Amino acid sequence: PGEGIKITPQASTTAEEYFAAYIMEAGLEALGYEVQDKLIAQVQLSIISVCNGDSDYYISLWWPLHKAFWEQGGGDANCQRIGKMTAGALQGYLIDKKSSEAYGITHLDQFKDPELAKLFDIDGDDKADLYGCESGWGCERVQVHHMKAYDLNDTVDIKQGGYFAIIPDAIERIKAGKPTLYYTWTPMWLSGILRPGHEVVWLNVPFTSLPGE
Repeated sequence: PGEGIKITPQASTTAEEYFAAYIMEAGLEALGYEVQDKLIAQVQLSIISVCNGDSDYYISLWWPLHKAFWEQGGGDANCQRIGKMTAGALQGYLIDKKSSEAYGITHLDQFKDPELAKLFDIDGDDKADLYGCESGWGCERVQVHHMKAYDLNDTVDIKQGGYFAIIPDAIERIKAGKPTLYYTWTPMWLSGILRPGHEVVWLNVPFTSLPGE
């Protein structure tokens, strides 16, 4: 069905997305499409690029996490969502299992306690340091919202930067037995190293609260 048709993929700057992108490209080529070189941009710009017709598809849309970016591109009037690449995915907050068991930490809002939060301080300001999302990611909006919704701004700081540049530090801290609070998502390679139920545990939230949409 793709014979004689050129198609341009869109991808974000996250290398971890490329594996799935290459699978999609291989499938399209098998169907006869002439797959052009990827266009690369941050996630919100990647979604807008497809909605504006500058590229043809983007496979790493998280729904509803990226709903705001979708709407910025014109939403259903300009784009179409088709099927699922992965079902049962998760995003959220984790801590090292050692600290969870030692201090009885099971919920994110327990970090409102200044004394407990201080245990997870890295930079010496007596606030817990959360290895968080990159600036511009959909999960950054959620985390900023959660800090206010769960009354954590006075006791928790979000550490930002290139996620895959800062997360190895979290891995080393946990291997060294140090209290560590971080965010991640699955499926992704990190949970094969820091395994929920083994080295780390997921934290519950006190109630569901999401920004805007």
